[in-house]
Amino acid sequence: MTTLLIGELARRTDTTERLLRYYEEQGLLSPGRTAAGYRLYEEADVAQVRRIRTLLTSGLNTATIAQVLPCLRDDDGRLVPTCPQLVGELHRERARLTDSIEALRASRDLLDEVITAAPAEFADRAGTAADRVA
Repeated sequence: MTTLLIGELARRTDTTERLLRYYEEQGLLSPGRTAAGYRLYEEADVAQVRRIRTLLTSGLNTATIAQVLPCLRDDDGRLVPTCPQLVGELHRERARLTDSIEALRASRDLLDEVITAAPAEFADRAGTAADRVA
């Protein structure tokens, strides 16, 4: 059985050691330990970290990921649910994301209204103000 130290897992998954320790704190990874206390990961942890990162990118938080990970399998890079209740949970998460997107769009639209109401002579300053905010 091949084992990996944290630096090797970080390199192979294009992440940081700090993030891997965070995943462990959140219950997403469970490395073994050497007698000296070094974390030992298995080859399967490479795929596990990739699944975690995919789910984070999809908008799930680590608490939700901890719940859904046991109910997912990797099918040639595509995550497939293996528990019937997972699909319902994912629909709820999707609805939550949709609500957040709609709220952000509404906020942007209100900001656009304020910007549009600005006097014409302010238009030439738009780039400068945007530069200062960024």
